[in-house]
Amino acid sequence: MAVDSALSSPLGPPACEKDAKALQFIEEMTRNADSVQEHVLAQILSRNAQTEYLQRFQLGGATDRDTFKSKIPVITYEDVQPEIQRIANGDRSAILSAHPISEFLTSSGTSAGERKLMPTIPEELDRRQLLYSLLMPVMNLYVPGLDKGKGLYFLFVKSETKTPGGLLARPVLTSYYKSNHFKTRPYDPYNVYTSPNEAILCADSFQSMYTQMLCGLLEREKVLRLGAVFASGLIRAIRFLQLNWPQLTHDIRTGSLNLKVTDLSIRECMTRILKPNPELAEFVTSMCSEDNWEGIITRIWPNTKYLDVIVTWGNGSIYSDPGLLQWRVAQGMYHVRFIGVLFRTQSQPDV
Repeated sequence: MAVDSALSSPLGPPACEKDAKALQFIEEMTRNADSVQEHVLAQILSRNAQTEYLQRFQLGGATDRDTFKSKIPVITYEDVQPEIQRIANGDRSAILSAHPISEFLTSSGTSAGERKLMPTIPEELDRRQLLYSLLMPVMNLYVPGLDKGKGLYFLFVKSETKTPGGLLARPVLTSYYKSNHFKTRPYDPYNVYTSPNEAILCADSFQSMYTQMLCGLLEREKVLRLGAVFASGLIRAIRFLQLNWPQLTHDIRTGSLNLKVTDLSIRECMTRILKPNPELAEFVTSMCSEDNWEGIITRIWPNTKYLDVIVTWGNGSIYSDPGLLQWRVAQGMYHVRFIGVLFRTQSQPDV
């Protein structure tokens, strides 16, 4: 498949036409960042000119950067919390957005002790999907051959609530995983998971983790990368394997799913995946029964090329975990709100 040679980097050319288009988009957005930002600001101000919030500052229809900076104050969450609460209580007027609010995304609550509500619109999900789609084209420059196997990713949904006005409030990734953007995503050979959707979407964390780990073991030779949202999540997954390998190997040996997994959708999908494999069960037992777990990832998943996690100051323990030590750690994105895509994916974070 032909790709534009002008897009080639010192690391090599794009892996395919789709990657070439994604990298071209990144190039255009970053090379012309100032004009792109001006254009985006003008779009936002134009679309939302009649909102209650912007009307308050009397922009007079202006969409330029200077007017925006001179009239719109820098604010904190608390400054707009009354407006957010009105939306949460059911007010559907154009308060902060000219577009109807579809749901609230919630913060982790780690900074202030309670989760913040961030109103969002359906179009925002398209933008998130676009950002996610830029990750693998960048990673493919660093790690070739990712279309030849699968990724073992430990992905989970979290609890969601409804506001008094009836809108869902949930973490950003839960919103994404439960959307059709994720559930009915088209096949992409560079982004295939070992975990079935049924396991990812299970609200019970034990059943979800158990099934995802089991599927990762069943396809251990196809796994080219392991990942979780945060590095700490990957460490928890390895710890889960340490605690539950006897039950997991029993399931592999017998081809029967642990009775603790009661989710009907998981049990149904696993009838198509789980078959008796005594040889694999014996291998996993021999690996996990050893006292020394250093290098366990490459011993169980020998074709692993890198670990795909987000590392922030609170996740620095990944560099001292014996199961992960001295292994290539790649960051595709920074932090939970996905501020951007990292291009130097293999640089060790400042932790």
